[in-house]
Amino acid sequence: MDDTEPSLGLGGEYKVLARKYRPSDFTGLIGQEALVRTLSNAFATGRIAHAFMLTGVRGVGKTTTARIIARALNCIGPDGKRGEPSIQPCGVCEPCVAIAESRHVDVQEMDAASRTGIDDVREIIEGVRYAPASARYKVYIIDEVHMLSKQAFNGLLKTLEEPPPHVKFVFATTEIRKVPVTVLSRCQRFDLRRIDTPELAAHLAAVAAKENVALEEPALGLIARAAEGSVRDGLSLLDQAIAHGEGPITAEAVRAMLGLADRGRVLDLFEKVMAGDVAAALTGLGELYDRGADPLAVMQDLLEITHFLTRVKVAPAAQGFFDGGSGEAGRAAEMAGRLSVPSLTRAWTMLLKGLFEVRDAARPVAACEMALIRLAYAADLPPTDKLVREVMDSSRPPLEGGGRSAGAQQGGGSPTSKTRGVLGEEASSNSVRARSAAGATTHPSAKSASQSSALPQGEGGNLAVAPRQDTNEPALRTLEDLAAMAQANGSPVLKVHIENDVHLVSLEPGRLEFRPSERAPKTLAADLAQKLKDWTGTRWIVTVAREGGDLTLAEQKKAARAARHERVLQEPLVRAVMDRFPGAEIVKVHEVAGEGSAAPLPEAEEE
Repeated sequence: MDDTEPSLGLGGEYKVLARKYRPSDFTGLIGQEALVRTLSNAFATGRIAHAFMLTGVRGVGKTTTARIIARALNCIGPDGKRGEPSIQPCGVCEPCVAIAESRHVDVQEMDAASRTGIDDVREIIEGVRYAPASARYKVYIIDEVHMLSKQAFNGLLKTLEEPPPHVKFVFATTEIRKVPVTVLSRCQRFDLRRIDTPELAAHLAAVAAKENVALEEPALGLIARAAEGSVRDGLSLLDQAIAHGEGPITAEAVRAMLGLADRGRVLDLFEKVMAGDVAAALTGLGELYDRGADPLAVMQDLLEITHFLTRVKVAPAAQGFFDGGSGEAGRAAEMAGRLSVPSLTRAWTMLLKGLFEVRDAARPVAACEMALIRLAYAADLPPTDKLVREVMDSSRPPLEGGGRSAGAQQGGGSPTSKTRGVLGEEASSNSVRARSAAGATTHPSAKSASQSSALPQGEGGNLAVAPRQDTNEPALRTLEDLAAMAQANGSPVLKVHIENDVHLVSLEPGRLEFRPSERAPKTLAADLAQKLKDWTGTRWIVTVAREGGDLTLAEQKKAARAARHERVLQEPLVRAVMDRFPGAEIVKVHEVAGEGSAAPLPEAEEE
């Protein structure tokens, strides 16, 4: 049977191709073989579900399929004697014609995008109780069902789970994840897939032949690719191309209509960018822009070229952006042989970021230029393995007189600690690890009350804790002991004040003297006296000094960290890395065991 509707509607108005060539049965539904096979078997065996959920991108045939299902359920045949549903509706009986014209009283279509509330669903719930007026089944088609409110979904659940035998539901949605699982579990789900580009191109060619329109094959491919798997989009674009100009539809006319760039010119642009020729790349982009190319379309084409080259790199027989026998495909294959996979993946990442910038920019062409400039400069970066070899080689010979390494002389510039750099575009982002030998630290004995209260420090500025005697009373000989006692007794706020606001003057059993910082609370001394009495069971005298005192624990840790970083900077390997990448900064230092140690040291504490 003919799968087209009359070309002219009421009053002789023109009917667009997307409506004119809408399928009336499953034989005209392209690209959905799995759905057709399942429904055919279900109708043949009488195992027809009471609810169907159709999902897929726009224009793949969800609403059309829903109407075909409604026809198949209610078709009575040309002679009016068909007593059972048929997967092949005749299209001429009264139910088929009425459903096709959206005027059948027992087949109701509801747009959930505009009718989202519980009141709209309540009408359906009330209507399902009554038998069909003239059809075999009452069919409710709800388009964009994901737009229903939560209350509407809840109101529909009971009816959807146990509907009367004369009621069928058909839902359609593009956002299946927004549909509650309680609804999905009550439906038979069908995922309508995108139509492959060759299959869609063949369908468009058949439609063009029926319309007596001459269409060049390259133009057909451009329209099919621009439709992105949507039959409706493809037919709409074909309709637009027919109206765009007289005579045969050429690829050049379609490119001008869609704002696309010539693929050969985009390949030239990509080659210039990857060669680091910024001036030529910007000139090429300007020419494309002057010819009507959309900067967003140019970025999309560059991304597709990058994807195609990467596929050719890893699978030489891969097909994609360029036709296998075209001259551009041969050039692309040759270019893929000259580029490495890391450089292509880097280009993909940078172009993808640039795509969003172009889409959101006030001046898309300027954003496109900046993205190409970034990629062109990044294309000059040497491979990661070469960078690592240079750094390792430059760190092996001893540095005489504090001189710069060979890598530093080549790279130029001096490192700075004010700007955080990146250690190579493809290098690991892990922090610099420095090796330092685990030296033994001599712990000084506990100081007496008359001695200075300066805390002893071990190698690298680490605080050394004096040994304790095993006594029944808690030992408080250092400020660290006091902070640890506050933490152990559930006073984290006081612990923070001890670490940041206490400049210790003296500490001995039963007596504490300190100089508070400017931001210390006024009640800090009284709070310490009360807490120490509660923790130790003895009375403590806490006095405040106006001057003197050691650095706070926080300041000591900061000084120790700075000393550790300075020590790490003297390592030959670290110096080579810092010289090779001016502006790099040490973010974190991990202390690891030396060559003769059995186990790694604890990780250095960093803020």
